[in-house]
Amino acid sequence: MNKPLRAVAIFCGLLVLGLLIRANWLQYVRAPELASDTKNRRVQIEQFATPRGDIIVGGRAVTGSKETETTDLKYKRTYADGPMYAPVTGYASQAQGMTLLEKTYDGILTGKDDRLAFQRFADVVSGEGRRAGSVVTTIDPKAQKAAWDGLTDLKGARGAVVALDPQTGKVLAMVSAPSYDPSTFAGSTFKESDRFVALDKKKNKPLANRALRETYPPGSTFKILTAAAALEHGIVSDVDARTDAVSPYPLPQSTNKIGSEAGDAVCNKASMKTAMQHSCNNVFLDAASKLGQDKMRETAEKFGFNEDVYSDDFGDLLATKSLYPQDLDKPGTALTGMGQGSLTSTPMQMALVTAGIANDGKVMQPYLVDEVKGPDLDNLEKTEPAVMSEAVSAETAQKVQEMMEFTAKEGSARRAQIDGITVGGKTGTAQRGVNVNDEVPYGWFVSYGKKDDGASVAVAVFIDPTDMDISRADISGGGLGAPIAKSVMKAVLKS
Repeated sequence: MNKPLRAVAIFCGLLVLGLLIRANWLQYVRAPELASDTKNRRVQIEQFATPRGDIIVGGRAVTGSKETETTDLKYKRTYADGPMYAPVTGYASQAQGMTLLEKTYDGILTGKDDRLAFQRFADVVSGEGRRAGSVVTTIDPKAQKAAWDGLTDLKGARGAVVALDPQTGKVLAMVSAPSYDPSTFAGSTFKESDRFVALDKKKNKPLANRALRETYPPGSTFKILTAAAALEHGIVSDVDARTDAVSPYPLPQSTNKIGSEAGDAVCNKASMKTAMQHSCNNVFLDAASKLGQDKMRETAEKFGFNEDVYSDDFGDLLATKSLYPQDLDKPGTALTGMGQGSLTSTPMQMALVTAGIANDGKVMQPYLVDEVKGPDLDNLEKTEPAVMSEAVSAETAQKVQEMMEFTAKEGSARRAQIDGITVGGKTGTAQRGVNVNDEVPYGWFVSYGKKDDGASVAVAVFIDPTDMDISRADISGGGLGAPIAKSVMKAVLKS
């Protein structure tokens, strides 16, 4: 063979070798990545080729599937009471992707989870086609409806409600308003895509999950944590003893003095119980100042601040971190005592704090999924309650309970009282804006209810009245949030 032919042959051989290497690389190395790539149309066709499994609330499916007529994606998702359950289910859209339970448990809901491998083989043999599993939530439908009705009755309100079982960590209600109906953009038509874009552009952010993903200053509801920290670290031992916290309170290293709505005559050198009853700022500013940032942060972190509320195992259910900041100065530390400054919290986090106090200082890991079932209702996974932390001692928690229950009987949380139920509560009005009071404040309310048989529930209510037709004087956690918390507690404990 002459030299030119040899060169051509070698070159062609190298090209063939390159093609073989590339083909094997794609087939064996990158195959899993390409097979799951969301831009791979075959992935979508397979994903929506069969009806999705159901998400169950109170024994009833709140999701479904129906056949489409216009695309090669055969089935699309449907939702019952879509806006009410959207913060729980999330959405499964042919065009927009998936969120929350739909995304986290997609393998179960499409029947592609590895735990269903034998079931898939049996279905192929029997000719039934791929069948999906189901996800059973911890949500109490009566509590969810009470929370939803309470929020939506406040016309124009943005807000969230979270209810937990303090003893187990079960999420009994999780509502965000305004909300959206995931059914309206479940398909892939231009009209459905336009609906999603319109929702995404709305100023009041209906797609936002305010219960899990948005953080706000918690205002005076944080005083229950400040009280727990002061008791736990020995700054306060007797909740009925008068303090030396003057009102108005001089902020450290500042000429500013902070008063309280209840007035100086009530709050000046008040006991911690009286300060909780009337939400006196001075006592909690003073307690935080004496504790210092490290002890305040330590207690906050034991209740879940600066931590992932859900671990990475919970996929798209991971909550935004609530933050007790690092490197605070003395004025900033004092302000956190009354829930202001640079402190931020999700409604889920304040529900956790309240639940931990109600559960004698033990904070349980919150969970939203009770069971995961196969197509034949065989149990694939059962969530067992787990302790997240021992935030404070039982003695400390019980003293805070004493103050919260007194506040519900004789103080600012009276509107949450329920006959035959032991109720503890705390109101909160969180100021915001570059300068305090630049914008309308947020309203908060946290509470717990306990029955004599041991059953209990903890609730956090958050309200942003920006779009409400309401005077500034009428914005308060007790006025707006307490009735909602009361209805949720009744739904759980009186049903």
